[in-house]
This record gives sequence, C-alpha cells and structure tokens, in this order.
Amino acid sequence: MATHKKTWTEKLHSGKDPVVKPAPIDIAGMKAGQIMLVPNARLVDQFVRKIPEGKSMSIPKFRANMAQAHNAEVSCPITTGILMRIVAEAAFEAYEAGADLADLTPVWRVLDENVPTLKKLSFDPEFLLNLRKQEGL
Repeated sequence: MATHKKTWTEKLHSGKDPVVKPAPIDIAGMKAGQIMLVPNARLVDQFVRKIPEGKSMSIPKFRANMAQAHNAEVSCPITTGILMRIVAEAAFEAYEAGADLADLTPVWRVLDENVPTLKKLSFDPEFLLNLRKQEGL
C-alpha cells in the first residue's frame, strides 16, 4: 500500500512545538551550551510574515530575532534552514493553487541570491528573486 507523500503545506502545519534547550555542538557561529531555540515551520512562517513590505532581513538576523523573542541566545541554524525551505515551498504551492501574492508568506524578504536554500527549492528561484526586485530589495 502506497503511503501519502505530504504536501509542503501539510509539512508547514505539522511538526513538534518549538523547544528551547542548550545547543549540543559548536556550529555556524553557535557555541555548545548556548540557549538555543529549535523552531517549527509555523514559527518560521509567522516571523517571516512580520517583515514589512520593502524590507529585507538576513538569515543570521532572522535567527537572532526569533531566538530573542523566545528568550534564547541563538536559533538552530540547521533546523531554521530546513524550515525556511518548507515555508518557501508551501508559499509557492499556495501560489500555484491560485493564492494572491499578497497572501503568500514573503520568504523573498529573507531568501536572497546568496542563501544556499535557493539551490534546494523545487521551483525556479527566479520567482523569489523577481519578487525581491519588485519590492526594491
């Protein structure tokens, strides 16, 4: 019996609750023992939606803001990267299903041409890069 492959939107709305705990290892500027936020996709989505039109935020700044809002020193860089892809894919999935651009999570305000996540997307990253240009980013 074939199993149902989750859509990106289903992945966005599934998963564990965010957790704050000590970082287990040194990685991406994070030191072992620092208080670390491990977000979920819904939290990443909520934080991206808070970025105003015409404004951009780097991934490190995004992670720092999320951590600070949850009384943590850092956000897990690996988890945040994976979840940012889920948020981007779910936004594109919604767009393909007919959602207005204004209703999409504006991941283009975080994902620029230098972010490794762009290379992993299942759709052409030019979609996001063009939206950045439209907003003057």
